Amino acid sequence: MRHYINTYINNVERLMKEPDTDFARLREEQLRQIAFISHERIVHLQVTIMCCLILFIGLILYFVTLITAFLVVDGLMLIMSLAYLTYYFFIENSTQALYCQYNRICLKLDDSPTIQGLYSDLKEKPPTSKKPDIKIN
Repeated sequence: MRHYINTYINNVERLMKEPDTDFARLREEQLRQIAFISHERIVHLQVTIMCCLILFIGLILYFVTLITAFLVVDGLMLIMSLAYLTYYFFIENSTQALYCQYNRICLKLDDSPTIQGLYSDLKEKPPTSKKPDIKIN
């Protein structure tokens, strides 16, 4: 999924620089991708919360019973929780980058007074979408 998201963000950046881009269709596609990735984000948030919950339940059981097996399970759950947290933050940052791209697409279409007003009030250029700092292999 990381490769998919990074490729999509890069492709949209490339399309926004091309003069013959159909920004209306690009905006529709951007909204669809935001919906897909937001769904992925919600699912991974739920999984991350469950992993952390199981980790804390395991810690409580270990301290109550002092059975070493709970400590082993907690070690595995700690690794899984850290991995899920890292991935969740990647998806969250990617979704924010997609929102910025969507705003820039709307500015190109000049049909969103809310976004135009937001950026005119800031008296600066709209932010460019920042790519997530996580590298893919």
